[in-house]
Amino acid sequence: MEALKYRNRLNRYLRFPLYMLIIFLIGCIVVSFVDTKVASIMTSFVFLYGIICYIYYRANLKSFKNTIIEYAVHYGTVQKELIKNFRLPYVLLDASGRIIWMNNEFSELVDKSKTYNKSITSIFSEITREGIDHAKDDNFDMHIEYNDRKYLACLQRLDMTEPLSGGMPMNIEGNADGLVAVILFDETDIQATKAKVNDQSMVMALLYVDNYDEVFEQVENAKRSMLLALLDRKINKYFGEGNAIVRRLEKDKYLIFFQKKYLKQFEEDKFSIVEDITTIKMGNDKEITISIGIGLGSDNYTQKAQYAHVAIDLALARGGCQVVVKNGQNVSYYGTHGKEVERTTRVKARVKAQALRELMETRERIIVMGHNLSDADCLGASVGVYCAGREIGKPVNIVIDTITSSMRPVVESFTEKGEYPDDMFITSEQALNLCNDNTLIMVVDTNRPSYVECPNLLYKNKNIVVIDHHRQVEEVIENPILSYIEPYASSASEMIAEVLQYFADKININPTEADCIYAGILIDTNNFMTKTGVRTFEAAAFLRRNGAEVTRVRKMLRENMETYKARAEIVRNAQVYRESFAIAECEPDGNLESPTVVGAQAANELLNIVGIKASFVLTKFMDKIFISSRSIDEIDVQSIMARLGGGGHVNIAGAQIQNRTIEEVREDLEATIDKMLEEGEIKL
Repeated sequence: MEALKYRNRLNRYLRFPLYMLIIFLIGCIVVSFVDTKVASIMTSFVFLYGIICYIYYRANLKSFKNTIIEYAVHYGTVQKELIKNFRLPYVLLDASGRIIWMNNEFSELVDKSKTYNKSITSIFSEITREGIDHAKDDNFDMHIEYNDRKYLACLQRLDMTEPLSGGMPMNIEGNADGLVAVILFDETDIQATKAKVNDQSMVMALLYVDNYDEVFEQVENAKRSMLLALLDRKINKYFGEGNAIVRRLEKDKYLIFFQKKYLKQFEEDKFSIVEDITTIKMGNDKEITISIGIGLGSDNYTQKAQYAHVAIDLALARGGCQVVVKNGQNVSYYGTHGKEVERTTRVKARVKAQALRELMETRERIIVMGHNLSDADCLGASVGVYCAGREIGKPVNIVIDTITSSMRPVVESFTEKGEYPDDMFITSEQALNLCNDNTLIMVVDTNRPSYVECPNLLYKNKNIVVIDHHRQVEEVIENPILSYIEPYASSASEMIAEVLQYFADKININPTEADCIYAGILIDTNNFMTKTGVRTFEAAAFLRRNGAEVTRVRKMLRENMETYKARAEIVRNAQVYRESFAIAECEPDGNLESPTVVGAQAANELLNIVGIKASFVLTKFMDKIFISSRSIDEIDVQSIMARLGGGGHVNIAGAQIQNRTIEEVREDLEATIDKMLEEGEIKL
């Protein structure tokens, strides 16, 4: 384009006398209308001017061409020498990646002669044919390494529709697609400087003692100072290996600063301080557990502090006794082998109950929903919210799209009685029509937006409350106005039962409602055999005082013969993997209305087999693969499910996987188990 511009300018310059000759002739014609004699004289001079110009151009044409050629040759020679002696390595490739020309700097760098015409990939393995093809469509940059040096390779397409200047000796036959120029920029020192600056950047961490009050109240006054000194010593010694600054903010909170280069050291050690702290004994029966939140991934110190606070909140919301590293939008978890710390104090439940009442009183309507394919715990928690709304005279609607066979007797116990409104249970479509800016949306038994019964409700209304007992993962419901997530709780029904005790001085719960909430606790604890604590039995006792009857609940939760046979078939066909993991598949059956519930029950049954440390049941239902996973105490199934996109508790977890066959999911599960065993995340 640039050459074309200069050629047009030269053409106009050389044709200028011809343009003037035409103007003179037009002038002669105009003058002829005034004075023919004068016009004749002017015409003679114009013709004479034309003859002189013609003779001049003809006489100097050869000299002019020689001058142009001499300039072009001189310009091309200068250009060729500049590129040849260019201080940056420069090479030209054909469409297949074969070298057709290189400058001196490139030749010295790769120690090849200028006649070397093999593929560039033979020198730089990173520059592949795909990269060259990409450069032919658009300029392309890539980072490569050669002889312990790091380079930025800039690939640029050269258009061969215009001739190349410079007279470079190269073979360009068959290169109608154009050439690709490659320039190498040595960025070794720049990368080293960037890495050094990155390593020296500040990392902020917050360390909280999860159960400080519970542990120290057990210890004699004389030993408390010694116990605290041991705790301080272990924390300072561990982080002192990373030249960290450790300062105690409160009796159970520490602020820690260290350079980023030491973070890798701590991560490789998997933050052994979390396990090491539990070994401190100074008259305390309970183990001391800590949680750590680490923030990085920003040049702004304020942003790092916010990341650290988000990380520690996430660690506590997942049950404590672990480390959460928040690097920008990426979150990593460490030390999740255990222990969700049960808190005997119910102060938090009382505070959340009061806050929930204030929110419900300021809204016209409450819509409550759980996860899709609602189970007994989800329904029990929803009914508990209904009782709270009735206490303050607010209408409550429970969103359920699909009522499974296992839940139908529970739902019918409400719909068949005239004392409950017809719209107590509604569909997602009805919920969207009822929802407005003065509606409170309550989500129970899940904290993941993709799992809720009606995800669109979360986007239509920002007045959201979350009550859940599952560990949080990266996918969470954003910006709820009230969040009550306690992974140590056995069930969402247990949490709602605690909230109801503080919601009013004497809340009215009839036996049918108490049975429903009690059933939620019963199912999620596998008849009080899993994840039961002091507060679980206290919640059950509260429901029992309000009319819950174990016999009625047991009858309500009985199953039909097809379901029982299906569960037995799953257990019969289960296979043992790595001598410790039972993996089974729940085959689709038209007679099973709730195959996911059957799969969860089968996972519980498999734990009764000697030698089985964790069980996994894969169920294909509604174009998804549902995984129900269970363990007793040795395997953290939540961490396994988290790698497959799911979540849950240490001993009870699950996942929902789309666009995969059941065979592929099984292979992914086995590969995940193998990898975690290899990394030491799970131990047999």
